[in-house]
Parts: sequence; C-alpha cells; structure tokens
Amino acid sequence: MPETFDILVVGGGVNGCGIARDAAGRGFSVLLAERGDLGGATSSASSKLIHGGLRYLEHREFRLVREALAEREVLLRIAPHIIRPMRFVLPHRPEMRPRWMIRAGLFLYDNLARRVSLPGAETFSTRADPRAAPLRPEITSAFAYSDAWVEDSRLVVLNARDAARRGARVMVRTALASARRAADAWSCTLRAADGAEREIRARVLVNAAGPWVEQALGLAGVRAAGRVRLVRGSHVVLPALYEGDHAFILQNDDNRVVFVIPYEGAYSLVGTTDVPHEGDPAEARCTDEEAAYLCAAVGRQFRRAPRLEEIVWRFSGVRPLHDDGAGDPSAVSRDYSLALDTAEGQAPALSVFGGKITTYRRLAEEAMQRLGTVLGGARTPWTGTAPLPGGDLGGLALPAFERAMADRYPWLAPPVLRRLARSYGSELDAVLGDAKAPEDLGDDLGHGFTERELDWLRSQEWARTAEDVLWRRTRLGLHLDSSQRAAVAERFEAVRPPCKDGVATRARLPDTRRAAHAETRPTKGG
Repeated sequence: MPETFDILVVGGGVNGCGIARDAAGRGFSVLLAERGDLGGATSSASSKLIHGGLRYLEHREFRLVREALAEREVLLRIAPHIIRPMRFVLPHRPEMRPRWMIRAGLFLYDNLARRVSLPGAETFSTRADPRAAPLRPEITSAFAYSDAWVEDSRLVVLNARDAARRGARVMVRTALASARRAADAWSCTLRAADGAEREIRARVLVNAAGPWVEQALGLAGVRAAGRVRLVRGSHVVLPALYEGDHAFILQNDDNRVVFVIPYEGAYSLVGTTDVPHEGDPAEARCTDEEAAYLCAAVGRQFRRAPRLEEIVWRFSGVRPLHDDGAGDPSAVSRDYSLALDTAEGQAPALSVFGGKITTYRRLAEEAMQRLGTVLGGARTPWTGTAPLPGGDLGGLALPAFERAMADRYPWLAPPVLRRLARSYGSELDAVLGDAKAPEDLGDDLGHGFTERELDWLRSQEWARTAEDVLWRRTRLGLHLDSSQRAAVAERFEAVRPPCKDGVATRARLPDTRRAAHAETRPTKGG
C-alpha cells in the first residue's frame, strides 16, 4: 500500500519549505518533493534582502510594504545568524525623484509597521561622510535608512531542516511524475534522479513549484485560477567597489533602482534587472546586455564605472510573479496569491502564485489557515516566535555570540569562525562535534572548509553535489580556486549512503551549465 500523508508539497524553494515547516509544526504529516536541490532556482538567486520594498510605495502597495516590514522584524528575531540589519545609502539626484518625495517615502517606510530593532531614516551631506566615498563629487546629499540582508539559500535549507525535525519527509532530486485526483486523496508518482519511482497518497496537494507552477497544475489536471508572469532578475558580483558594511540603492535613469551590496567580505553584489523571460526558467542566463546595464547604473553615480571584464560571477533567477496585467515588469506586484481548488467531491489542491522572500513565512501561515478548512482545523500558528535551526543565540546579539564562540574555539582562525557562526549559529557545536584542534576537522579543502563541515552538509542538509555545497549551502565557490573546487567535487563521486529521507542517492558532479539559476563561474581568484 502507498504511504499516505496529509500534505504533499511540490517545490523546495522558500515558499514550499516554509509551508512544509509550518504544516509539520501543526502536527500534519508532510512530504516535500523537490526535483532539484533545495533553493536551487529562484530562492537562491535573489538580491538577498529582507525588506519592505521602498520602491513599492510608488505603486501604492501599502499593504504589501506594511506586511513585509512587519515580517522583517519577525525574521530578524528567529534567524539572527543568517539575517542581519544593513544600512542603505540612497544618493540624491535632483533630476530623478524630488527630495520631498523621498523624505515622504522614507517617513512612511519608517512608520507603516512597528519598528523595533532598526534605526530610522536620516538625511546627510556627502561632503565629509565616509559612507559617500565612492559617489561622484556632484552628488552632495544622500539619505540613509535600514533594512536587512539574508543568506537566501540557507534560509531555505533551515526551513527544510526544521520541517524535518518536526516530522516532515524531505526528498530532493525527486520530481512529481504524475498526480491522479480522487475523492479522498491524490495518488502521486514520485520519480528520483536515478529513475526509481514510488507511489504515495496525499489528502492535499500543495503546488509551490515557483516558475513551474503552471506546469505542475497541468500535470495534476487542475485548471489554473491565476497566471504567472516570468520576470528574470540578473545580478553580477564584482571585487569590492568600496569599503564599509553599508549598501547603496541607486536611482537609475529608467526609474528603476539598482542595489550595490557588500558580499562575502571581498565583493560587491549588484542587481537586479527586470526582464520578461521566455522559455524554460532553468535556462535563464545573465546576458551581457543585462550585465552592462548593471555596470552602467553603478557608473552613473559612482566615481568609477565597473567594467564587464571585472565581473567574477553572474547569476540569474526567474521570479514567478502573479500576473496583474501591469505593462512594465518592474510594476508587476511582488505580492502573492493563493488559489485553493476544492472541486466538489475531489481532493483539494493549493497553488502558490508570486511572492517575495521577505513574506514567505506569512505566506506559509496563510496557506495553512486556508488548508485548515479542508484538513480539519487550522490549528495554532506558531512560526512567528520559534527560532529557525541555529537561531537561538541565548539572548546574545550576533557580535556577542561570535565572541562567545571565539572563546570556546580559540583554535579556529577568526575569519573561519566568523563564517561558521554566521552559517550555523547555535548549531555550531553540533557541526564541530568533539573537535579540539584544527586537525580534528579533517582535511582543509580551502578557505577553512573542512571535511567535518562537508559531512554535516551531506548528512544534515541534503547536499548531493559539490554544486549544492559551493554555490548554495555556502558561497565558497567564490573563494576557492579551480583545483580546490575539484577536490570538493571528488567527495561526491561515490554512491552515497542512505540519507535523512531513507533513500540512497547517487551523487554527481556539478552541471557546468548551472541549470538551476544560470551562473558564470568566477573568472579570477576562484
């Protein structure tokens, strides 16, 4: 007999993992199936911001901004190791939005939702302020406001880990092959990467397939209640363009904004574009035209324009936006829509359209409130106060936690300890185990990445390829040279033992096309 679950979640992006976590914590039996890697598409190719969306105010999306700002405070509390405050500098260009409009927008931004942990906005002269050092001399004033930064890939994985420790089954490299609807349940066939199939039953099917949500609807034979508009957002990574831990939000000549964000200690992340995407989302690429657009946007306000040949990495993700009929891709709402199909006498299906990473938890909570009506009780919401794995820092702020870990592990090099603390938080003890010295962690594969950490990612975080490790669980692919990356890949060539979901998986070397979110490899220094 096929195993039966209350909920089958199709899609292991941030929304799917968030729903699986919420559902498992409410006591429902859950299976999450992801045909690739967790967060392997849009959810790991974001601008990595937890923000209300200052520019959304121009489109009068006040409810979305208010909800996102409230969620910003929630996420800062439950995942302080991977989500942290960041100050944003907004240079003023008189030919763009007028000063009064920016002041009004920042006032709204500070006051639409209760702000607890972040300082408010300010106006400052750029003449002697070090934050303005990279700006052109003709820019004489700027604004500064607060938002937050997130390691997006880890946010996805930590939601999956919390779902699993609350009883959910998480299966990666496992696609939905077919879904047949009956009165009491869905009968589904899941197909692993090696072609092995298994039959399961689920009382509810949750379609969180992101850019592939319409394909999943077709596979399940469900008529779409909404449409998805695919918009490609591309980013480039450059050697650090300035000193400091603040970011820039630049008003571009086309009225869009471009972010410049400190990244991985030695780099600047610049993004994003808004380009309609045609074809398979897995084949999205940051084109030379998009890369040139981003470099030019920086050059209009920085003293020096970055050059295309300086780019060390580029990536592109396809946003599955809910199609609201807007003509300009930048004006399409970043809000989400949930479509619950309860055809009479048939098992229900819930489809997720749109959304943004900041509101994923709220989306999951609303999804479970809706599903409670068909599963027999919504049960109590709980995710707003429960820390994600590693997020319970014992009441310490992240800098104090890092100092405490430095005292506990004085033999770890400070840069390595900082990276580990910001990746694993209070789970750092579990990652390091009984190690008393660097040699206890096994071979150093480069940049302080050891066999001990690799074992953790394989056994606890569903890493199946070097790609999963170097470009999603960590961003060490930016820091390791080609021989070091090859050494990590060698660890994945053998048949793997049974994983947390009980299914043996044959690992493979990374797909050089980066089909998940289409990146160009670093071209210098790793």
